[in-house]
Order: sequence, then structure tokens, then C-alpha cells
Amino acid sequence: MAEFKNRVFGCAIIKAINSNYNADFSGQPRTLPSGVVYATDKAFKYTVKNYLKDVYPEEHIFYFKSLNESLNPRSLDERYKLIFGEYPKAKGKKDNIVKTEVAKNLLSCLDVRCFGATFAGATNISVHGPVQVNHGVNIWKENNIYTEQIISPFSNKADDADAEKGNTTIGRQSKLEEGHYLHHFSINPGNLSELAYIIGEEARTLNTDDINKLKEGLRRGATWYDSASKAGCENEMLVWVQLKEDSKKVFPSFATLIHLMDEKKEGKYVYDFASLKSLLEENAADIEKVEIYLDKSACDIINLPQNVNLTQYDI
Repeated sequence: MAEFKNRVFGCAIIKAINSNYNADFSGQPRTLPSGVVYATDKAFKYTVKNYLKDVYPEEHIFYFKSLNESLNPRSLDERYKLIFGEYPKAKGKKDNIVKTEVAKNLLSCLDVRCFGATFAGATNISVHGPVQVNHGVNIWKENNIYTEQIISPFSNKADDADAEKGNTTIGRQSKLEEGHYLHHFSINPGNLSELAYIIGEEARTLNTDDINKLKEGLRRGATWYDSASKAGCENEMLVWVQLKEDSKKVFPSFATLIHLMDEKKEGKYVYDFASLKSLLEENAADIEKVEIYLDKSACDIINLPQNVNLTQYDI
């Protein structure tokens, strides 16, 4: 497979209806000091990695929770040994782990080649990932969070007073009435160059097959992943702007260039691409291709840039 060398700028938009796409530790949707709802980059990358793990089982996804025989989460070292076996040691030196071999093994994992790694196990290795994802901010006009009480079918703890044992447990859950989270992302395959040079020819770098799988995860991961809190979260749009290999251009966050209109039109959300269109036209000589993947049942675009490969699909 050919090595992928182009830089990319883009964004993914996740729609959440009566859902909790990314809760804080109190169970509430995360909010900025201004009250605007947001989601971390980790929440989005989790959905991508979960999709790749399920759909492409032949690929190693390293940074994903797995359980040991005692049903406890594995440690970082246990996860490494599960996939690769014992750490490679230098000949005649029991405690001298060969870091280049560990790094080579880590780069055999698709999620590490894409998102990088901070490996602090038996040895320390840092991999600067080519794919950098920003926090997703709700670009819908409202940020309405509501909380409801829920009841468990089981009584309170057995060591509680007898009066309490007669009651089932009451809890609560919080959800966002409606949100459209825009995650800006960028891809710079050159981030792996230095590490790949040190490791040598055996190092895995991003190739076109990796990019095709990544792109699929970016536009399908949230819809694929389903849970009680994330039911109602769906991928709404993916914008992919791929620069020519020799381009040095740097684009600003797409969060400032794509606007969601306040009112629906014929039951669909309307996205205004006027600012992005101007940027792309000004830099047309540096752009190799522009792709947009759009849920045609939910949204539409006005001021669509020219020469766009638009793929419309039904969730």
C-alpha cells in the first residue's frame, strides 16, 4: 500500500438528540464557562477506535479498554503483553528493554499510527500522532440540558437500615435536548517521520488503506456506537480537505467557518458554508480534493464550494 503523505484539514459534526454524547464525572453533558455544551476529543476518538475495532478485527487497536480474567481493566503493560508478548530485551541485558522494538510494535497498531501514543509502562515512549482532533463545540443555537429521575429494580445496600431496604434505589440521568458538535481535525503524516527514521525501514507509517479506514471511522463511528446515554448520537457530516503533497498551507479551525442556521428548512438542518467556500477558493492551487459526506435525510448545505465530491447517504 502506498504511503500517505498529504496533509488534511476537516471537521466531523455529531448530532445528539435527547442524548448525552460526552458526560462529565457528575453525569452532566460537559459545558464551557459560557454555558455552551462541548465534548472532548477523547470522546470522538473513542467512537472512531470502537468502530475500527469492530469492523476491522484484523487491525490492532491498542488504546482501548480490555478486561483480564478477574474482570478488571488491564494495565498498560498487560495490554502490551496481551498483543505483543514479553518486552524485547537486549542480548545479555535482562533489564534493558529495546525501545525501538517497542515503538515498532506500537506503530503496528492503527490507532497509534493515527492518533499517536503516550506510553508510560515498563519503558517510556511518545508518538506524535498525525491526526489531531479538537474539542467539539455545540454550534446549535440552544444548550438545553435536562435531568430526570430513574429507579433501579433493586433495594438499597444490604447493610442499610431495614426501613431503607424496603425501597428501591433512585438515581438520575442528564441529557442534552439537542446539540450539533463540530470537531475540527488536521492530519500531518510528517509527524511520524522522525520516529520512523530512527526505527528504520520496518517502521509503519500511514498508508492509503489506513486513511480509508480512518475516514470511514470519522464519518460512521458515532452512529455505530450505541449505549443508553449515546442513543440519539449520529454522524451528521464529514468535511475532508486534502492538500497537495507539496503544499505548506495551514487552515484555521473549521469551527469558525461553518455555520448552522437557526431554523430548519423543510425539516432539515441547514449549514452555511460561505466562509469555508471563500477560504477554499482563495487557496484552490494548494488543494488536491474536497470531499463532503452528508446525512441527506437530516441536513442540507448552502453556499457549497465548487469542485466538491459530495456523497449523500441515509443513516
